Amino acid sequence: MAPPTVADRSSAKRRSNIDAKPVYSLSHDILCIIFSFLDLFDLVRCSVVCKSWNNAIFNSELLRTFCMKHQKQEMESSSSFKVSVSSEKPLLECLEEIAMERHKLALEEGRIRVSQWIGHSVRAEQCRMKMGLILTGVGDKVMRLWSSENFRCLEEYSIPEKLPLIDFDFDESKIVGLVGRNMCIWSRSGKRSIFPSRECTFVEGSCMRYFDPEAVVGCGDGTAHVFDMYSRRCSRIVRMLPGPVTCLCVGDDQLILGGSLHGNIGVSGLRSDQRVAMLRSRNTIGIKTMCYNASSHLVFAGSTAGHVYCWDLRTMKPLWESRVSPNVVYSLRHLQNDRSSLAVGGIDGILRILDQNTGTVRSGCIMDSRLLSTYQSGVGVVEERIGNRLSDETPIDAIHRRSRPPITSLAVGMNKIVTTHNDKFIRLWKFRN
Repeated sequence: MAPPTVADRSSAKRRSNIDAKPVYSLSHDILCIIFSFLDLFDLVRCSVVCKSWNNAIFNSELLRTFCMKHQKQEMESSSSFKVSVSSEKPLLECLEEIAMERHKLALEEGRIRVSQWIGHSVRAEQCRMKMGLILTGVGDKVMRLWSSENFRCLEEYSIPEKLPLIDFDFDESKIVGLVGRNMCIWSRSGKRSIFPSRECTFVEGSCMRYFDPEAVVGCGDGTAHVFDMYSRRCSRIVRMLPGPVTCLCVGDDQLILGGSLHGNIGVSGLRSDQRVAMLRSRNTIGIKTMCYNASSHLVFAGSTAGHVYCWDLRTMKPLWESRVSPNVVYSLRHLQNDRSSLAVGGIDGILRILDQNTGTVRSGCIMDSRLLSTYQSGVGVVEERIGNRLSDETPIDAIHRRSRPPITSLAVGMNKIVTTHNDKFIRLWKFRN
C-alpha cells in the first residue's frame, strides 16, 4: 500500500476536525430541532448545561410550548390536574407549579416501586435526603452517604468513640452532627473536627437542625443553643419552652420552632434570645416531630398519640387536626416549596400522604412482601418490591408486621421518599406517574 500523500493527510485532518466539533458549537436552529424531541423535564435539565443551551431553550419558547402541551396531556389523563399555563405567568413559575403538581399526583396516585437494602450493621434510625443524596445513621458508629440513583455508599463518617450520635444534617460541603454533648463537623472529604468543649455548655441535647451557617440544638432545659458553623462558637441561647425541647425546625426566614411533650410549640428568631410566640391547640399533646413550610407559613406537628396538627404562623391559630395513626407519629416531611402533600410515618409502619391544607389522608402505603428482583450493589443485595396502597377499609391489624416495620424517620425528594425503620434496612419509595 502506498504511503499517504500530503493531500491525504490534510483531508483526513479536516475530517477529524469536523468529527470532533463539539456539540456546544451547533447553531441555534439545530439545537432547537434536537431539543424539540426531548421531554419537558429533560429540557429543564439541558437548560442548565451552558449559556448557549439555556438561550436556545428559553429564547425559542420551547419550554413554554412544552408546558402548555404537558398541561393539556395531564388534564386529559387526570381530572385533578390544576396547573394553568399562560403567557402572562413567568415561565419558571409555570415549571415549578407543573413539577409540584406532578409530584403531588405521583405521591397520591402513582405506581410505587420500593428498593430495600441493608445500610448499617446494627440499625439506622434517622435519614436525610438532599441533592440526590441520602444520609443515614444512629445505631452503629458510622453515618453513611448514599446515592439515591444506584444505592452506592459514597462516603462513610465515623462517630467519636463512646459518644452517641443524636442528630445530624448535611449540605453540599459538610456533615453537621450532635454527638453526645458535642457539635461535630465532617467535611465531605472525611476530615472531622469537634467544637471546643467550652462552647458545648448544654446539659442534654435532644435534637438538632442545621441551616447554613448556623445549627440549632434543642435541650432538656427548654433552651435552644445556636451555633455558628464558621466561628464554632455558641452565638446565643434562646429560652424556648418551660419543658424539654423534643423537636426543632429552622426556617430560611430566620425562624426557630421548638416542640415539647407538653404539647406547646415555641416560636423565636435566630437573632433573639427569647421566645416571641407560642402555638397552642386545645387537644395538643406530646409533640414528637415537626416541620415548617416557609412558602405557605404552615407549621405541622406529629404527636405521641397519632395526631397531626397544623397552624398558620401568620395568624398563630390552628387550622386543622387529624388522627392519622393509632399511636406515635415519629416523622413528617414535605418537599421544599410543595404546598400540597405531607408525608407522615410512625410506629404502625404505614407511610401516609396527607393534604397539607385539610389534613385529609390521601393515601396509605406499605411494601408488598413478594420479591420482584434482587441485584448486587456495592454494599450488598438490593431488593426490589412493589408498594401497595391501602383502601380506607383495610384494618391495620390485618397487615403483617413484616410488611410495615415502624417508620422512625423519613425524608422527601421529587417523586420519592426514603425511610428508616430502627433496623438495618433502608427503603427508597419511588412514585411513578
